[in-house]
Amino acid sequence: MSRDQLVTDWVASRFPGQSVSITPASADASFRRYFRLSWPDGSTRILMDAPPEKEDCKPFIKVAGLLAKADLAAPRILDQDLENGFLVLTDLGRIGYLDALNADLSLADLLIRPVLDVLVKWQLSSTAATLPPYDAPLLRRELDLFPEWFIGRHLGIELDANDKLMLDRTFKFLINSALNQPKVFVHRDFMPRNLMVVESAQTLTPGIIDFQDAVYGPITYDIVSLFRDAFISWEEEQEIDWVVRYWEKARAAGLPVRTDFGAFWRDYELMGLQRHLKVLGIFCRLNYRDGKDKYIADLPRFMTYAKKTASRYLQLKPLLNLLDRLDGQTEQIGYRR
Repeated sequence: MSRDQLVTDWVASRFPGQSVSITPASADASFRRYFRLSWPDGSTRILMDAPPEKEDCKPFIKVAGLLAKADLAAPRILDQDLENGFLVLTDLGRIGYLDALNADLSLADLLIRPVLDVLVKWQLSSTAATLPPYDAPLLRRELDLFPEWFIGRHLGIELDANDKLMLDRTFKFLINSALNQPKVFVHRDFMPRNLMVVESAQTLTPGIIDFQDAVYGPITYDIVSLFRDAFISWEEEQEIDWVVRYWEKARAAGLPVRTDFGAFWRDYELMGLQRHLKVLGIFCRLNYRDGKDKYIADLPRFMTYAKKTASRYLQLKPLLNLLDRLDGQTEQIGYRR
């Protein structure tokens, strides 16, 4: 039986005698799919389809519980069938933050400021030993995606021994910076694409989705994910304004951010670089391994982020030299698909 047929049959068996329409809601970079279930009275729910041989629903369920406990707007689980890989969730609406921002950038400040409050609230709810640690092995596995998939698979370049040694030293530098930061709950993909404009609220309430990969780790990870995003970029003056606002809110709330903003900004930039190198690898893996080629178009954005940060810190000068060389190769092949 096809997975589509299983979805149809499952919904029919779960809601017998009811007229339920099934329409695609969204898909993500994993093997999960989302469908909107609609009833004649206008009520809706979201069906998560996560094939159990490829996806594990249990982390999603756990983090959904943590978000609910923190009183944040996120899907609540109404029904579950882990054997078949189905969850029925509350519907946060149809308007995503990325769509709202792309539709009218003049609303950016109005939309983003409440997100800063949501992030502080999420981080305040943190407890140690609740989520998997964002530890050195995980940080290193992520960084290793960059030479494997971006440099090796996408660009077809074999690094020499000196470049490999330089990358190893750079990765250790970035990992140490991350591990030396205060630790909180980390969504791990906290960006406009994973935020919803909740329609039913009287005031603007950002809703949080796609949170199943959450971990316990560096406090700057989610804020840099928000502002150095895969699908939308900001002028640095605006970025700094929002980051300062977050930092001030975090300090006022008692979160363990650096007391000096300059030190916090350095942590922020180095954490962002770890993410950007990882994403350069992930986007290439999505293309070559998983057949999802739409992410390749955003490689230049992440190369720009990475080079900008590498240009600002003496320890990253060797990395910048490599990125410049790779960028030349990238332009020659035109980000081939």
